Amino acid sequence: MKERFQNPVTGDTVRLRLYSYNSQNKADFYSVEKVEIYFLDPSSVTDTNKDGRVLLDSFGAVAHTAPGEYFLDLPLVPDKYVIGTYIDVWHVQCKEGQANQSVSNSFRILPDQWYTTPLPIVYDFGFQVKPNKIRKGSKRFLIIDIEPNVPKASDLDKYYLNLAIASPLKISIQKAACGSCESSDLRMVVEAELIEQRDMATAYYQIDTSEMEEGIYDVWFEMEFADNVYISDKQQIQIY
Repeated sequence: MKERFQNPVTGDTVRLRLYSYNSQNKADFYSVEKVEIYFLDPSSVTDTNKDGRVLLDSFGAVAHTAPGEYFLDLPLVPDKYVIGTYIDVWHVQCKEGQANQSVSNSFRILPDQWYTTPLPIVYDFGFQVKPNKIRKGSKRFLIIDIEPNVPKASDLDKYYLNLAIASPLKISIQKAACGSCESSDLRMVVEAELIEQRDMATAYYQIDTSEMEEGIYDVWFEMEFADNVYISDKQQIQIY
């Protein structure tokens, strides 16, 4: 499973998300009529079809996981879904009796990225999290930037950047140890939880501090691909 900005390739399943807000709050649509998937085909461009849209699929049911949160899992079937740019058009009714509206988003299918080398993969990744201070009671997103530590301006650099984008990323959060603290298991707040919200080499994890004690917390990340597991150094955030 990949998010729309995780460089999906043919054969993957891509999760197409849509969030809806009314003023400052997440809010449900009255209905989601359908989601249409279009391929932007350069050979189909005409005066009346300026971006070359070709309808590939139409779905009448989507997943609704929480207020204002919807998604569609789209299998990128070989031969049908090829390398190129696509648009997912959501036809929604905001309130009963209102006219339907359409919301358009895009995603790209990229070619497979093969890389061969006579040596094992030996480079590393850097992880940076922000903010590092959060007021207790806040509910907000931690932003995690992933940076490949490899030679720049090279095919290898591009290859590793794609790994950072496409590889699963997990987060752990634990209250920092102190002289009178409980055992490490009791201090664990989040243990190796998969981060789903991804935008290229940036990840987003929503943290609710309402039930967390004030103090310093260790945060670290785990990323795996092929037979390698990368575990980051511990970084710290403060709940105050």
